[in-house]
Amino acid sequence: MNRPNRRTGLFFVIMGAIFWGIGGTVAQKLFQQYAIDVNWLVTTRLLIAGFLLLTVHFFGKDRSQVFGVWKDRRIAVQLIIFGILGMLAVQYTYMASINHGNAAVATLLQYLAPVMIIIYLILRKQAALTRQDLLTVSLALGGCFFLLTNGSLSGLSVPTPAIVWGVLSGVALAFYTLYAVPLLEQYGSLVIVGWAMIIGGFALSFIHPPWQMDFTSLTVEAYVYLVFVTIFGTMIAFWFYIESLQSLSPKETSLLGSLEPLAAVLTTVFWLNEPFEFFQWVGTACIIGMILLLALNKKSSSNIKHP
Repeated sequence: MNRPNRRTGLFFVIMGAIFWGIGGTVAQKLFQQYAIDVNWLVTTRLLIAGFLLLTVHFFGKDRSQVFGVWKDRRIAVQLIIFGILGMLAVQYTYMASINHGNAAVATLLQYLAPVMIIIYLILRKQAALTRQDLLTVSLALGGCFFLLTNGSLSGLSVPTPAIVWGVLSGVALAFYTLYAVPLLEQYGSLVIVGWAMIIGGFALSFIHPPWQMDFTSLTVEAYVYLVFVTIFGTMIAFWFYIESLQSLSPKETSLLGSLEPLAAVLTTVFWLNEPFEFFQWVGTACIIGMILLLALNKKSSSNIKHP
């Protein structure tokens, strides 16, 4: 592996993770300051990003995959299920958690997915419980306790709806990660994720069509935020992650991918001025530590490709 390619790979994965993290914070800004509807944002984000990812693949390698994925009826059914119960479920629950709370908590709760996968595989007797699993689960549970209660048993420091949607986001991401495996073994990531986004966006269009929006009420700043969430925080972030795998190992991309929750926390606290207490920082450190622990484990079955 030559050095220039490696530097490029590092740039791609770092920027991709940062774009993902900041994208959630920018979405929070749109919800709070511009009263953007969650359904509309998720619909628009999925449709545009999905179309762009498929376009990138079409003008790249093996363009026949873009439409070839629909020739096998079994794969087509799996892709539709993945698009609705995987992609749409992850995107909607994550954005709903941000809308009811903030991007920092939503992102950290979504990253409970690896723990949910570990527990699922153990219950299905597809994996044996190890000491590292116990440490991983302990860090996740401890991190959640400090993050959501700020170390006090008297009450929650985060709105209950935000917690519920955040945990559901973790569940959806766990399903997304497991269900995607056979699809990604046969077709490129950009093809599967691109079509899944379009399917999810199309399904949600029946609830909130993307054209039903008062665009005249938005400021130039709001349009800039919308472009960032859709293009940089979704399409480019995922594209950069996939490109980084061309010159970096999966372990390296997973480790650097932990910059996403860190970026979400830092931008939420210092840009949006959200209150974050001492024990919530402790909880954040526990969850990021859990992510790093999983990334360092070569045998981990919970390596996540972000949606």
